[in-house]
Order: sequence, then C-alpha cells, then structure tokens
Amino acid sequence: MGNNHDNETPPLQGRGKGWGLSNVLREAARALEPVSETSRLDAELLMAHALGISRSDLLLNLPKLAVPDAFAALVERRKGHEPIAHILGEREFWSLPFQVSPDVLIPRPDSEIMIETAVEIGAERPPRNILDLGTGSGALLLSALSEFPYAQGVGIDASAAALGVAHNNADRLGLADRARFLLLDWTAQDWTQILLQSFDREPLSAGPFDLILANPPYVSTEAELSREVAEYEPRAALFAGPQGMDDYRIIIPALHDLLAENGTALLEIGFNQADMVSRLAEKNGYSVECKQDFGGNDRILVLRYSAT
Repeated sequence: MGNNHDNETPPLQGRGKGWGLSNVLREAARALEPVSETSRLDAELLMAHALGISRSDLLLNLPKLAVPDAFAALVERRKGHEPIAHILGEREFWSLPFQVSPDVLIPRPDSEIMIETAVEIGAERPPRNILDLGTGSGALLLSALSEFPYAQGVGIDASAAALGVAHNNADRLGLADRARFLLLDWTAQDWTQILLQSFDREPLSAGPFDLILANPPYVSTEAELSREVAEYEPRAALFAGPQGMDDYRIIIPALHDLLAENGTALLEIGFNQADMVSRLAEKNGYSVECKQDFGGNDRILVLRYSAT
C-alpha cells in the first residue's frame, strides 16, 4: 500500500474543490502572518481576486470552488510586502471602489475622517466648489462629490500618472461630469494664479473654493517606514523635509488666494504635527480645530478665516 496523502496540507495551488480550497486558504494565511496583521483577510481577498469573484461570494461558495492556478503567485507577491491594494488594483474608500497603482498613495481608512468632517460641515452649508490639493487617486475629491450632488470639483497633482488614475476613477464612479483634474505643482511660481485661470470656462469654474481638501506629503525624511510603504508607494507623495512641514509652508499661505470667505480648508496631518501646523495656520489668520482619527491620533485640521 502506498502512503495516504489525503491528510497532508495541500500546496497553495490546491488539488480540487471544497476541502482543498479551505486548507489552501489556511496555509496561505499562515504563510502571510510575518508580513500582515490581517493575513486571513489577505488570503481571502487574493483568492477571490484569482477566482474573479467577490470575497462574499468566495465565503458563500467555498465547498463548490477549486483553487485557481494564479493564487500561489499572488501569495508570493504579498509575501514580498507588496501592498494588497496594488495586487488587487483597487481599494475601497468611503464605501467606493477606487483604482490604485504604484503612482498614487493607497487611500487609508483614517483619511475618511476628512470626508466625515466635510459632511458634518456641509450639512449646514453644502459646498458648491471643491478643491483637492494633491489629488492622487482622486479618493478625497470624488468621495466628497458623491456626498454633495450639486458640487463641482478640481483636483490638482504634480504627477501625470496619478492624474490618469484619478480620471479613470471619476469615469468609473460616474462623476467625470463634475470633476476636473489639472497637472500642477504647488512648488511652481504663481501656481495659484495658474489654477484660478485654468477653468474659467463653463460648466466648471475654479474658485474661490467653498471647501479645500489637502492630504499633502507630511512624512519626515528621517522617518523609518514599513517596507510596504517605503518600497511600493510614491516617495514624492510621502516626504516633506526633516519635519514633514515643507508642503504646509507652501499650501497654508496660498489658501488666501483659493478659499472663499466663508469656506473651510481640511488638512490631513501626521500624528505629531498638530501643534506645528496649527501655529503656522494661526499666523496666517486662520482659526484651527483638530479632529482625531479612529486610533485617537490627531489627523485633520479644520481651518477657517479667523473672526479676530
């Protein structure tokens, strides 16, 4: 009699239906534990992606499904610290599906606090004209437009590749008729005037803006980042000098040219930057309110023209 191999853990490519797939998922989750705090979820998402179905359909139909050949290669990519969003090509943000690529920052759940804050502010005075500084994938601008159906918006970015992703997301979400994107670097001279003069044709004007959203680079060049971020996300969208303040020093003074009289600017900040950025904003004539993220860290500054 030969050896009975039925009780052995199957390889990641699997050996058939039901029993094989469940055990392959378990083995993949174990293999991903060194690189992910959500290894089981990652394994399920990769399996669903390889099968071309949703994760919910995967979980509902486990006994009926065979392991696809492509799954093992996806697990190897994740073991190399490649972000799950890059492998899937998509990340959910504000309950919307956004295409992502190595050309843009992956939208983070904590950034949803910015949209949550915008919705709270907009309940009394809905914005009609929105600006997103450093739009990347377009996640902030397009999420805001999804909440304010009578608003129009402009997103700027210094990366043409990033704007390509943002354009695709606007099309996919059915928001292209209310969103425009402009290749523009705020380190360029007279960038605010270039912006204000770029969309002077109907149906989209370019300011002043009732709501300005900004998630600029704010990581210190001395910071140590995880391999997942350091090796796979765009450096230009991350680093902003030794204190992570370089871009705030450009953006905050420029708000005078861009923000409407009764408008609001929302800035995402690093967990230890609230005091530094708040002082800069106050010196430029703004009142400042700080909002915390899901982990209790300072995350969003709400800027308005000071009454004093």
